[in-house]
Amino acid sequence: MSTATPIVRVQDVSKRFVLHKEKSLKERVLSAGRNNAFREDFWALRNIGLEIDSGSTVGLIGPNGSGKSTLLKTIGGIIQPTSGSVVRRGRMAALLELGAGFHADLTGRENVYLNASILGLSRTQTDRYFDDIVEFSGIAEFIDTQVKFYSSGMYVRLAFAVAVHVDPDLLLVDEVLAVGDEAFQKKCLDKIASFQKEGRTIVLVTHTLNQITDLCSRALVLARGSVVFDGDPTDAVSVLRSGFQTTIAADEENARRTEPEPEPAPAFDIARVESIVVAGDRDDKSGQVVVQPDRPLTIDVTVDARTQLDEWGIGVHVDNPFGQVVVGTHSDLVKTPIPSFVGKKTVRFTFSDVRLGGGEYRVTSAVFGRGSQELHRITDGATFTVRPTATSYGPIGAAAAIQF
Repeated sequence: MSTATPIVRVQDVSKRFVLHKEKSLKERVLSAGRNNAFREDFWALRNIGLEIDSGSTVGLIGPNGSGKSTLLKTIGGIIQPTSGSVVRRGRMAALLELGAGFHADLTGRENVYLNASILGLSRTQTDRYFDDIVEFSGIAEFIDTQVKFYSSGMYVRLAFAVAVHVDPDLLLVDEVLAVGDEAFQKKCLDKIASFQKEGRTIVLVTHTLNQITDLCSRALVLARGSVVFDGDPTDAVSVLRSGFQTTIAADEENARRTEPEPEPAPAFDIARVESIVVAGDRDDKSGQVVVQPDRPLTIDVTVDARTQLDEWGIGVHVDNPFGQVVVGTHSDLVKTPIPSFVGKKTVRFTFSDVRLGGGEYRVTSAVFGRGSQELHRITDGATFTVRPTATSYGPIGAAAAIQF
């Protein structure tokens, strides 16, 4: 049990937004004061409870729409929870969205004083820090230009420069660093590292997962407004990359049971992808195919052709849980003779030296006809899991060694 003093305490916090379904102003006027047919409750956060210790760096990760930014804004007091409470102590600085705390018609100089006052600095204090803020931002030549003429990168430079010079006890950062160029990102990360050495508290939302493992002492994975994992950053990244299917499988299964049976797929005219099979060991508990990171990745795709295919092609690609293609190929790239056939034919794809990192992956395949016209596609037709190596982590598996 940690003996550090919490700087943030989130107690049973839920946040509801009301979604309006009216498609026009006329519908909104006519539906005013009537029933809730045009309204829908969306719970962005559900019963969140956590404490953040002073001096820690906490990462919030999860898919889009999972509630990360809403939770960060709730911690920062920008959004009030529908139920529950947030207790916070110390001076806070927040970078929650591009341009927050800035006025477009004011100059950069004027916005420094405006933003600093919002963050709790007096004019005298801002005078003392002003030169350092401008130097850190690197936009001295534009400091007397209206910020409405700034690029997104210039916005972030100035906002971050102000935030880190107000002497915060708690710094909240929501993905905005991704907007800056590489050199400025490095400067920001170096500043965050110096904050850590000084014992300041940082809460970070990012989709750059190596920032989670490199910077954070703790990470939370969110899904559908709930915390599905809270602990070691490396484990959190593995949970996120696996798609945390086991955590929400029960809800999805119950939803499927109440859904009507899908209609049969329409009959195909020329050819279709009938099945995708990934070679590997099958886990006895989950039933998932497990592929070892140091072995070739073998995928068998069966094509069913109703008429003879003389000019055709086929492709396959593997996606991570974010929908990003990690590896793929098609018959135009691999110069192999393609035989004509009718009926069913199984095509084997073999990827050597892939070395995928730990996590769950999905396989998509498509068959093409004359002129590269797509005849049929199966998206996410197969899934498999790669167990992380014992000596490394990340999207690429490797056998690591250290020499002294």
